Amino acid sequence: MFYGLSKFLKKILPKQLFYRALLIVAAPILILQVTISIVFFDSLWIKTNKGMTRALVGEIKFFIDAYDKEQYDKESLSNLFLETHEIKVEYFPFSVLPKEDLERWFSPMDRTLRRELKENFSNYWFDTTSLKDLIELKIQYLNGYFQFIVPKERVTNSSARIFALWITLPAFLLILIALIFLKNQTRPIINLAKASEKFGRGEDVGEYRPSGALEIRQAGYEFEKMRKRINRHLNQRSEMLSGISHDLRTPLTRIKLQIAFIKDKTISSKLSGDVNEMEKMLNEYLQFSSNRSNEKSEEFDISELIYLTAKKYENNKIIYNKGEATIFSGRKNLIRRCLNNIIDNSIKYANNIIINMSKNINNLTISIEDDGPGIPISEYDNVFKPFYKIDKSRGDSKSSVGLGMSIASDIIQSHGGNIRLEKSKLLKGLKVKIFLPL
Repeated sequence: MFYGLSKFLKKILPKQLFYRALLIVAAPILILQVTISIVFFDSLWIKTNKGMTRALVGEIKFFIDAYDKEQYDKESLSNLFLETHEIKVEYFPFSVLPKEDLERWFSPMDRTLRRELKENFSNYWFDTTSLKDLIELKIQYLNGYFQFIVPKERVTNSSARIFALWITLPAFLLILIALIFLKNQTRPIINLAKASEKFGRGEDVGEYRPSGALEIRQAGYEFEKMRKRINRHLNQRSEMLSGISHDLRTPLTRIKLQIAFIKDKTISSKLSGDVNEMEKMLNEYLQFSSNRSNEKSEEFDISELIYLTAKKYENNKIIYNKGEATIFSGRKNLIRRCLNNIIDNSIKYANNIIINMSKNINNLTISIEDDGPGIPISEYDNVFKPFYKIDKSRGDSKSSVGLGMSIASDIIQSHGGNIRLEKSKLLKGLKVKIFLPL
């Protein structure tokens, strides 16, 4: 039972911190105002109106009793009642009470007036809406009825509106002040979240200054320390791989020169092949080390980028139908490198390649499928690991060090997206699906 109630509350409660804090501030204020209003209307306003209405009905009953006695002049009695009680009275003989019901069930004034009249008179009719500041009241008398025109202030307390105004305005004013303060308190959290998101995508965060409450500042300072440590680690890794790759180029160059002097062409050809393979491996190491580049994010047409990347291969077997322009914010060169790595793998092992792009409101999907031998399902996750090579099918390449798909996955994840492998239903080969947020 409590689990179901907790689950229901989680669904209806706001998800954002700003609105949750606003609810914590505003809910007690509103509950207090409603409670005060109910107590006021029940104990003061309604009871006061009930007493005023009872006094009015008593005066009307007194007038009718005096009107019955012959020693009083009827016209003088009506004039005296108008002067002393501000109630205009007129008698309509041989008349019938109106049958139209103009009572308002939601009006406290109408309910109180009906209750008091019912206790003292058998036949009556009243209208509180037709006249702005007056009440028209008709009570049957003999073969006709009395018409009483009574000021509304005789049965209702005018201070109720003023009280409602004073009870409402401060509540809204307090909530407005709370909105301003809560906005200032949640802004540093939003800035920290945006900085974390940018850093997670590999973008340059720039100068981040922690602000807000002490706890939020502390979280900001710890984030800044963590960001510097991670950047230092990445720079050390890149510098180490770049240094190793650069240092190895010098002996490779000397080996090339020595190979040129070998007269045996068979041996020279074999050695040249090994040296070229080592150079290709070094290039892949350098590419992997420079994957997290300092390139700035920019807005570009990703549909045009895919088209130009596919066109560069000058291969009629690569099919891509360019669709409508799609503006994407990211690092253009890294996206191009990712597409090149995937298409290069497809060209090695397949004859036909189809590239498609689709989008919805929030996401962009790029699919690259081919008719190659594919990859076993058990190896789908492993191919994204650095330096991992499959011994059969698409991974049977001595010159590869297993960094192509790892680099592609790293680039997509740095843009907040995801990359997934599955079997192509159209070409029966491998299908690479790239998901990017718009």
